[in-house]
Amino acid sequence: MVGNLLLRGMLAGLIAGILVFVFAHTVGEPLVDAAIAFEEANAQAAGEAAEPEIVSRATQAGLGLFTGVMAYCIAVGGLFSLTFAFVHGRFGRLSPRGTSAVIALAAFVAVVLVPGIKYPANPPAVGSSDTIGVRTELFFLMIVVSLASLIAAIALSRRLGERFGLWNGAIIAGIAYLVFIGAVLYLLPPINEVPENFSATVLWRFRATTLGMHAILWAALGLVFGVLAERHLVAKSGLRPALR
Repeated sequence: MVGNLLLRGMLAGLIAGILVFVFAHTVGEPLVDAAIAFEEANAQAAGEAAEPEIVSRATQAGLGLFTGVMAYCIAVGGLFSLTFAFVHGRFGRLSPRGTSAVIALAAFVAVVLVPGIKYPANPPAVGSSDTIGVRTELFFLMIVVSLASLIAAIALSRRLGERFGLWNGAIIAGIAYLVFIGAVLYLLPPINEVPENFSATVLWRFRATTLGMHAILWAALGLVFGVLAERHLVAKSGLRPALR
């Protein structure tokens, strides 16, 4: 069963990848061009030589972007299906579509939204090459902490639910998660390397576009995989699909 779900997860990732690519190519690439133009203008004003273009912008924005997005989305779709295979049936009586939607929402919050609050995405020309290692480590640390905290909150919710009821347990665990994440966001060092003369509009739109790309990915995975998984599980069990 896991193998069949894995294939369906990768298929859902493929569909999600196409949607993400169209959005990124249409909305995101003009912002990248604007950021690169800013970087080149600053380099020219400082008398620095332009860096040689190893890969053309047309290739980067077309084939390169498509390849990267598709590989990432298909891989995430596979991991999503494995998570679904482990979770489904263990937490409540949600249908496959409901389970898929909950996993997608939780992943979006833990992997994208929470880390993005502390360390939002930056376009080219923002950030120093000397600190890229530190910035990458902090960002992935934020993802790990957020995921681990969410898993702990879910486990806490189940334990509290046995004593105080499902809703009360979920509320208490949710508050505990928010308090802990808030403390982590406060304690981790901030990073602000945006040049003073960089366009605030371009920066805001780039970050909003990045968030939109992830929202499309996780929404598509949650919806498409939910349908595919339910069809497979219903066909295997011989039961009618649940209307929830």
